[in-house]
Amino acid sequence: MVEPAGAPIRYTAFLSYSHKDAAAAARLHRRLETYRLPKRLVGSETAHGQVPDRLWPIFRDREELPAATDLSETVRSALSQSGALIILCSPNSAGSLWVAEEIQTFRALHPDRPILAAILDGSPPDCFPAALRASGNDGKWHEPLAADLRARGDGGHLGLLKLVAGITGVGLDSLVQRDAARRIHRVMVVTTVAVVAMLIMAAMAWFALDARREAERQRAEAEGMAKFMLTDLREKLREVGRLDIMRAANERALAYHNNQLRLYHRTTDQIMRARVLQAIGEDDIERGNLDVAIVNLREAHRITGDQLARVPSDPQRLFDHARSEYWIGRVHELRREWPLAQRQYVRFANATQRLIEAAPTNPDYLMEAGWSAFDLGNVQLNGTSDFAGAQSSYERAIHWFGRAATARPRNEDSMRAQANAYAALADSFYMRADWQRSLMARLQQYRMVEALHRANPSNLESAFRYALAERGLAVAFIKVGNRANARLHMLEAYRWSLNLRRRDPGNAEWLLFGAQVACEFYFRDLGLPQGVSRVQLADAIRSARAELSSQENPNGRAIDNCVRALH
Repeated sequence: MVEPAGAPIRYTAFLSYSHKDAAAAARLHRRLETYRLPKRLVGSETAHGQVPDRLWPIFRDREELPAATDLSETVRSALSQSGALIILCSPNSAGSLWVAEEIQTFRALHPDRPILAAILDGSPPDCFPAALRASGNDGKWHEPLAADLRARGDGGHLGLLKLVAGITGVGLDSLVQRDAARRIHRVMVVTTVAVVAMLIMAAMAWFALDARREAERQRAEAEGMAKFMLTDLREKLREVGRLDIMRAANERALAYHNNQLRLYHRTTDQIMRARVLQAIGEDDIERGNLDVAIVNLREAHRITGDQLARVPSDPQRLFDHARSEYWIGRVHELRREWPLAQRQYVRFANATQRLIEAAPTNPDYLMEAGWSAFDLGNVQLNGTSDFAGAQSSYERAIHWFGRAATARPRNEDSMRAQANAYAALADSFYMRADWQRSLMARLQQYRMVEALHRANPSNLESAFRYALAERGLAVAFIKVGNRANARLHMLEAYRWSLNLRRRDPGNAEWLLFGAQVACEFYFRDLGLPQGVSRVQLADAIRSARAELSSQENPNGRAIDNCVRALH
């Protein structure tokens, strides 16, 4: 007997997939059933009911079905007792009649229960079964909300959290924050256990073999957590503008590797320590703490240089040292120490040339070659006033970033880098009063940055780049006499400057940008933002300059002329 649509929920979810994706479905099934919800969320009420501690059981028809004579009746029974439907989307499932029937049956039985898409392979809309490609009220196809399990999408971990959020009704932000906190805590616990295990091993020589194996297992897990903090967690925190949490995570990772070096003196720990120091230095630069940043970056430079000297032919060590050359050059550039910046950027360029010679199609090396040309262009533009030379450098940067995009299609980093290079190219034309070519380059930048921002509007780093593009385009329109368009784009830049400042008051770069936009409205004939007076703009500019001065941030000099000209 098939249960009615209102039958009690026996399965947390029903996993539907094509036979050809059975291996991937088994992995996803296992990860869902073994995932533990954060303790603070268990028992809370959501729109989907009370949050459980686990999602077990998840029905997977090729796994759960008994040897029944009526397969359709068994599947329908399971569907009627499932709280949600998960579709593992791929070109295989898109053409599967079995998957389509399961979608239609579940929708008919439970029109109020969630249907979740998990992209395994292919690109939307082709990877979605036809039943998920319904048109909206406007007659157009709307892509369903989906967890993208692909490496170039959400990735396995974030994709899993999206599915958990959809099944339980818990907000994704809550899961991400609690999961990140749980991982950071686990790193510290595992690290402590590893140290204790090593002390016990020294005191109990007869138990040395088993203790060492346990310590190695725990150390591997701790290193995995440290790597997570430097990669996935760091990117997610950057998207939401949480520099404070990034700093705390980096310091914990640094403490771990310092301890590992004290115990083992391993080369891998030296290399990871250098990467952590670079990450901390990068965060200090964003906060305007250049004196603190240079100390950490020089120590990272010493480590990467020593490691490269030991194995000069290792491309990864050359890559790591090239990054060290860049970051020191970046501090000199921000301090306007142009000869020192140029020296570092030339070293950076030489290192990237060696990388390209070793692997001409490696997208990471191509990106570094683009950045080395871009950085030399910055010195030529802002330091030596060689505007034609800067133009040539920026055009080379666009070339290298374009090759990286060809080597790794649909990559946001290469698109974002190209947008930055077009913005700098516009500045090289601007400095020569070539207003029309400057506007054309700004429009190229704006199209790329706007596409990235619209694709991920919650990413505050992308939002900042979008706000920068709005301001640059507004100034370009002013120079060609189009004040109507200039005002529209400058108002959008002003709106985002306020929004970013509210989200992270400690970000010195965002503070400076807000002051620069305020200067544009104060001195240019664009009309003031609604509800804002010239006095309020002047107060905001002076306040920003005072805060940057208190931080001893040299970037504050960018608005000195504006401050002096205030009434």
